[in-house]
Amino acid sequence: MTRSNKYQQIFEDLSKKIQNGTYTANSILPSENELSVMYKTSRETIRKALTLLAQRGLIQKLRGKGSLVLDVSRMSFPVSGLVSFKELQTSMGRDEIETSVHEFGLIGAGHQLGSVLETSADSEVWEVVRSRRIGGERIILDKSYFLKGQVPLLTKEICENSIYEYLEGDLHLPIDFAKKEIVVEECTDEDRKYLDLHDYDHVVVVKNYVHLKDATLFEYTESRHRLDMFRFVDFARRKH
Repeated sequence: MTRSNKYQQIFEDLSKKIQNGTYTANSILPSENELSVMYKTSRETIRKALTLLAQRGLIQKLRGKGSLVLDVSRMSFPVSGLVSFKELQTSMGRDEIETSVHEFGLIGAGHQLGSVLETSADSEVWEVVRSRRIGGERIILDKSYFLKGQVPLLTKEICENSIYEYLEGDLHLPIDFAKKEIVVEECTDEDRKYLDLHDYDHVVVVKNYVHLKDATLFEYTESRHRLDMFRFVDFARRKH
């Protein structure tokens, strides 16, 4: 076996052991030195295999602690769909998901939020900050803003349940499409306050600009996800 393909074989072996539970989620892999002995190879080769595991989303390298095995059964979040969190929860049969409302009320849009929502700075906006607890840990922070002109009434109780169910069922808003941006950002103080981040210092942020059927932009939401818990999926077909 040559050095050029040995790291690939080590990667495949470790990958299988992560997938079959030999190395369980949230455990730490053996150290580079230990793996070097186990596979009778150099630390450089082991490092290449670990880098490939990290790139494939199977481990997270933690400074000074080693390689953390990620949960390969973590929830998949659809990129292209426009679904409420309650609908996602129902479709996945995840009864252990809990929502906590941390901030709720009317605020002035101001220049920055007004620009995002394409409205004037003195427009009134509903601000809703909610965390999502899954499996006992707070791993998603949703920061949502709704134009009061389109959503005249909102309550904390509605926000604890399903805002979209209320918007469509009670207000009959024709929610139609959203533009989405996905970026990775450094954790903020707010993230650290409301999420169980452990040693992670970045979050995946999905920015949603949600429109009605007449193309009116009425909602802006930032969904801030802990790195290890979500996989974003989509289906693509090549056009011919």
